[in-house]
Amino acid sequence: MEIVINGLRIKYTDEGSGTPVLLLHGWGSSLDVYRGIIATLKGRCRLVAPDFPGCGGSDIMKEPWTLQDYCDFVLKFIEAVDLKDPIMIGHSHGGRVTLYMTATGMVKPHKIVLLDAAGLIPKKSLKQKLKAKSFKVIKRVLTLPLIKNFSAGLLDKARKHYGSADYNSAPEVLRKTLVSLVNTDIRELLPNIKCPSLLIWGENDTATPLEDAKTIEKLIPDAGLCVIKGTGHFSFCEKPYEANAIINSFI
Repeated sequence: MEIVINGLRIKYTDEGSGTPVLLLHGWGSSLDVYRGIIATLKGRCRLVAPDFPGCGGSDIMKEPWTLQDYCDFVLKFIEAVDLKDPIMIGHSHGGRVTLYMTATGMVKPHKIVLLDAAGLIPKKSLKQKLKAKSFKVIKRVLTLPLIKNFSAGLLDKARKHYGSADYNSAPEVLRKTLVSLVNTDIRELLPNIKCPSLLIWGENDTATPLEDAKTIEKLIPDAGLCVIKGTGHFSFCEKPYEANAIINSFI
């Protein structure tokens, strides 16, 4: 299915009937990551999941987005598909959007599910700090007026060497968006979330470490954490039977 939001063609799925549920995927992913959860719940829930702009089958945005832009997009999408006060399920970046929208009162779900959610700025190791500082120095030198016309290739090589896989694989507009997102920390807002909140996390998640989950659980008054052993950042896909059973019970 397709719908147009802010001039962008947005791919989405709308399956089942009953309790409304909105599913938001992570960075660089797509709605297809939720096929297992949708199959589990569609007998008693209406499950709606969009591809974020620049992901899956949706158009890419023309300018870099902030977290607020993503939230505004979700609000317009909810209205366009006539989804009334849905339970929200968010993985990684989708979890970040879910947390921010719920904490600021933009939406008022009676439950949320966070799957290896982003939203906290992790503490950087000394190696990571040195790496970031090195790139900033190199970028400053290669963008000096006298040499910037000749250094584009070197700057691209530096980006590939120092940047993450997500950063390097993204078009420029998404690179700038990613930089904005990963430098946004929303932990101070989390105590504002009053609805029951289920956290499902991979024991070995390195993208959003388990320590983040423990912090989020402490900050949200009514939160519970389920750790799935032996899994990483896509814990609900790596052990779908276990994750789906937990979500099914919570919903």
